Amino acid sequence: MTAGFINILKPPGLTSHDVVQELRRLLKERRIGHGGTLDPMAAGVLPVAAGRATRLLEYIQAGGKAYRAEFILGLKTDTQDLGGRVLARPGCRGFTLAELQEAARPFTGSISQVPPMVSAVHFEGRRLYELAREGLEVERPARLVNIEKFQVLQGWPDGPFFRVLADITCSKGTYIRTLGADWGDYLGCGATLAFLLRTRAGSFKLEEAWTLEEIAGQVAKGGREFLLPPAAGIAHLPAAVVTGKAVKAAASGAAVDPDGCTLVPALRPGHLVRLETPAGVLLAVARVVPKGEGYCFKPEKVLQ
Repeated sequence: MTAGFINILKPPGLTSHDVVQELRRLLKERRIGHGGTLDPMAAGVLPVAAGRATRLLEYIQAGGKAYRAEFILGLKTDTQDLGGRVLARPGCRGFTLAELQEAARPFTGSISQVPPMVSAVHFEGRRLYELAREGLEVERPARLVNIEKFQVLQGWPDGPFFRVLADITCSKGTYIRTLGADWGDYLGCGATLAFLLRTRAGSFKLEEAWTLEEIAGQVAKGGREFLLPPAAGIAHLPAAVVTGKAVKAAASGAAVDPDGCTLVPALRPGHLVRLETPAGVLLAVARVVPKGEGYCFKPEKVLQ
């Protein structure tokens, strides 16, 4: 099977691992992995890599993500979503959109989060969610995440509670359920996540995603329209077009000078870049490293 990426529309109820297993069965390919876990209750974009493109998954996971989330204000659970045990149901008064948006301001930019116990974060060799299933709770260090956008779209009363729909754009490692719970505490009534839809992961968008059923139909007909080239998975990285003898150097993992490239974007040491041929074939992912008074591209992952 040709290496590449698949933009999956994960339905609620399946784990990200379930999706990978189904694709392994459909595509007869063992080397398949996903680019960022979605909780079973969540739906939306799940980038999946096949073949040698799995070597690029770490770069997808480092990219930004966007979500549409529904929160219930006035309700608190031990998992910060509707799948957990109710801790309190104080209810709440109604809020105007202006009040909710103003309360979201402290939760934009760089903020601190404590990962929830139901997360996949490792603790002494085990996942936190494994400990949570045993009724255990451990101390978790706070992490810095970046919330680029927290936009409240609408709100409406629901009995003693108040439901809110919001669009959120954030960095890797952000827990939307925790963002909602912290926001609810700030509002003085608590909150729990009712539903979550991931609308973007890196360069993968919801409107371009394929369902498992659509992929199964394509496979049955011998089609591969759902399979994107490896470069599509890292389209959020700037590209430098490698020419001449530098193509062979990049393909072998050797450093490439900018004068061996065309269309070199503005970069600084530490930046990541795609090294591609003029035909758009991905050669490698490289890091910009200092060299003399300038810099060069040092491949980290070679694809050819």
